[in-house]
Amino acid sequence: MRLRDELPVDHHLATVYRYGAGLCGVVLLVFGALGFADRLSPFDTDGTRIAGMSTNGLLSLVSVLFGLLLLTGAAIGGNVASAVNITIGALFVLSGFVHTFILDRPANILGFGMANVFFSYVMGLLIATFGMYGRVSGKLPHDNPYWRRRHPREAAQESLAARRWQHAPAARQMSGAPALRQGSVASAARSRQ
Repeated sequence: MRLRDELPVDHHLATVYRYGAGLCGVVLLVFGALGFADRLSPFDTDGTRIAGMSTNGLLSLVSVLFGLLLLTGAAIGGNVASAVNITIGALFVLSGFVHTFILDRPANILGFGMANVFFSYVMGLLIATFGMYGRVSGKLPHDNPYWRRRHPREAAQESLAARRWQHAPAARQMSGAPALRQGSVASAARSRQ
């Protein structure tokens, strides 16, 4: 199953993916830009505090690059924005795990502090949630394109029943059959389900 085959271009889920990627991308760009504005040294493992978090020049660069990736995904939209959100979200959560173990060690080249670790977890989960919205759930509605892709037989049956139901009044009018009364329309709809 390929990502690009599942979601119609004009589906409302694409808006969630796009705005989620754009919002998180702007947050990361602002954080990175604030680091560049302070002219931080690139590999300072102590880090300078900006917005309550420790940062250095390298972390500012990484933040700007990921922010630009998210904004690019937002500009493209659709499944690309969803895939970018899921990937970057997973990388942020992974970064949080890794940096939990290398705090106060020479390997901490991004100058992470504990606030950065928490931010990495929260931002990663937020970005991934935007990317997985409407895709990952046990109770997706039947008009959801991901549900339809995962259940093609049921989706085809529902689509056929809906088309028959829409064309039934026109067929009755063409054949000269009497129109159904209001109460019999509801009972006919129930019997077709």
